[in-house]
Amino acid sequence: MHPLLASFPVSIEIPVQWGDMDAYGHVNNTVFFRYFESARMAYFERCGFVQTYVDEQIGAILHSTSCRFRQSLFYPDRVEVGARVSTIEPDRFTMEYTVVSLGTGKVAAEGSGIIVSFDYKAGKKTLVPNLVRERVETLQAAFHHEDTKERKQE
Repeated sequence: MHPLLASFPVSIEIPVQWGDMDAYGHVNNTVFFRYFESARMAYFERCGFVQTYVDEQIGAILHSTSCRFRQSLFYPDRVEVGARVSTIEPDRFTMEYTVVSLGTGKVAAEGSGIIVSFDYKAGKKTLVPNLVRERVETLQAAFHHEDTKERKQE
């Protein structure tokens, strides 16, 4: 894991594709939202949101998302995208993302998204399933603890 993503419990590597670039010769801004989505889905697999959708039709729905672009990306490069939960409420949580260029070693973008727990059978929002809440708390606590240990050792 890239050191800039040390406080993110889930991270994935993604190659920059030639087709990701736009007429200006850099990765198009919409691609960053796909990077966020890929990291978000990896997080959902780890926290059980994919499983609760399969078992109970209770899954996640993206309420809103944003991105702060920090540096252009170019082909060829690889990025590492980190995902974490910063706050959790009864029916939703906020995720944060960071995209790091492995070519430059710098942050290319930072973003966030509000994720609402959604009952797809009933067609309305619902409480975050206990399984998901417990796993999110466990994931976040483990990485907060590791991040704190690393800071103490420095």
